[in-house]
Amino acid sequence: MPTKYQILALTCLITGLILSACAAGTPLATQPPAQVAATTMPTEKPAPTRTAVPNPTQAPTATTTALVLTDGLGRQVELPAQAQKIVSLAPSNTEILYALGAGDQVIARDAFSDYPAEAQALPDVGGGWGELNNELVVSLQPDLVLAAQINTTEQVKTLEDLGLTVYYLANPKDLEGLYANIMAVARLTGREAEAESMIADLQARVETVKEKIAPVQERPLIFYELDSTDPNAPYTSGPGTFIDLLISMAGGVNLGHEMEGEWVQVSVEELIAQNPEYILLGDYVWGGVKPEDVAARPGWGATAAVENDRVLPFDDNLVSRPGPRLVDGLEELAKLLHPELYP
Repeated sequence: MPTKYQILALTCLITGLILSACAAGTPLATQPPAQVAATTMPTEKPAPTRTAVPNPTQAPTATTTALVLTDGLGRQVELPAQAQKIVSLAPSNTEILYALGAGDQVIARDAFSDYPAEAQALPDVGGGWGELNNELVVSLQPDLVLAAQINTTEQVKTLEDLGLTVYYLANPKDLEGLYANIMAVARLTGREAEAESMIADLQARVETVKEKIAPVQERPLIFYELDSTDPNAPYTSGPGTFIDLLISMAGGVNLGHEMEGEWVQVSVEELIAQNPEYILLGDYVWGGVKPEDVAARPGWGATAAVENDRVLPFDDNLVSRPGPRLVDGLEELAKLLHPELYP
């Protein structure tokens, strides 16, 4: 049976071919295919994170002028007023909505939206690895369906053919793209003031990390494990991903940076030759992989990471879901790789 990230890689290839007609340019930092907006498996016990989720506030007063925004597929999407009944089809979308204080405007969510905890009480319309429950989505009578790159263009068209308004939020290429996505969702929901405050806070936190990391001379080599279903050829994150970008910003060097492809397999021989100083287990979230499991793998004990007890579980949702918690992920990486900067 194909592994999660093998399926993700195939999905990403197909989606990329479809979307290439919609937008030119090579992404600087995209997300794992199925995750793309969050395709990691839900965490049973999510690690505590810094980004605060505002308490739901009173819904904004609907505008009398129609909103017209261009979405990630280059389509003009029109709403008669700010959306009050939203179905979110990706975990990253859900996290953005709640972080903006628009949680009370969300009436349903996809199967993988598990953060914040309040979102889990909403109706589940499927998606992710399974089919969307289009009948349920239609019955909820949303005034907006917020899709993302985890959703196919066929799914978008099907929902539109059913008479629904769908806004497609493409994967950001970098943190500036993340801020633009947050503002787009804010405009759709009437939360511009909240977005401006949030973005300013996120930017300030990123600058703090940059200032701390700037004088660092020693940058450790990191192996970020995505999927070790085959421990002799585990998947890691290559160039053009947020994982690669955030590791670099946090003062590390991603072992997969020089490889070809965003999601690639690494042989044990290559990994031992590269000799990473840290091994971060993104697959502990969905696969339960533990440091002792890595130490028990044939040959892995020869790496500096295993020898120095630097095989560490990491909440993959912080670096794979293109939402506000990416900045949490950056901070956590910086603290792990350079604890001397965070006394």
